[in-house]
Amino acid sequence: MDRREFLGVAAALGALVRPGWLRAAEAAAAPGQDDLRRRLVMVRGSDPGRQVRKAFEALGGAGRFVRPGAWAVVKPNASFANAAAWGNNTHPAVVAEVCKVLREAGARRVTVLDYPLHRGAEALEENGVAEACRALQGVELRVLGARHHFRPLAVPAGVALKQVEVAREVLDADLLVNLPVAKAHDAVVASAGLKNLMGLIWDRAVFHTGLEIQQAIADLAGAIRPQLTLVDMTRVMVTNGPKGPGEVETPELLLAGTDPVALDALALGQVRFNGRKFRPRQVRYLVAAQAAGLGELELDRMDIREEDA
Repeated sequence: MDRREFLGVAAALGALVRPGWLRAAEAAAAPGQDDLRRRLVMVRGSDPGRQVRKAFEALGGAGRFVRPGAWAVVKPNASFANAAAWGNNTHPAVVAEVCKVLREAGARRVTVLDYPLHRGAEALEENGVAEACRALQGVELRVLGARHHFRPLAVPAGVALKQVEVAREVLDADLLVNLPVAKAHDAVVASAGLKNLMGLIWDRAVFHTGLEIQQAIADLAGAIRPQLTLVDMTRVMVTNGPKGPGEVETPELLLAGTDPVALDALALGQVRFNGRKFRPRQVRYLVAAQAAGLGELELDRMDIREEDA
């Protein structure tokens, strides 16, 4: 397929295809849901599973996001073949507990999905995510890696990114849950929810070589909109990310909410990345995402609830 054909297909899909997760996200942003849109949850504790359950409870329960019989896609950051202690993958216990909660709330099917940067399926075996999912009934693990795993999607509001090829499951599922780990990132200061969406697209290299990466991340966040985001900060690689090895801190935090921009802003303030404390407006992809109407950067406008698990 040449570029002209790709653009034609992408435009058609952008006009005609409205993924279930996008319809759900728009419903969550409808009038009457203002309290949920503004709510951010910070759960402290030493048991990731209990933290996950407390986060859902503080957001009003998983039933606010999952309808009976739904197909849910969960997107952890599981790109690297490193143990949980490294802090550059989502903790396997967080992934497993989110899947359990979604199933208990009525999800018919849960797909854990990622496109590892190195060593493919082997990475998920090494980092523990595969084992965490294997014993869960109704939960499947999908490792992306071939172009036919993706479909084109137009990005009509994109400034730097005009079209993108997105994992088929993401376009077809009813619910998308973003499950990043917060960590230092040498290209963009820090990686959390918005940056994690790059693990759902075919060509990530172009973000680093052909596009202005900060604006492209914001554009991608406008095209792929999770209904719910939980940011794993149980341990955080604060230097030499995203690959590592680097210095690891253990804030023992789990953040959750429906505003991905505000969640990234909240995560940014919890630790020093590469020895510096950054303000949200110092991270250009967050500024661009707010300018595009994708979320709130001013945390004093949010309802931040702190919980213990």
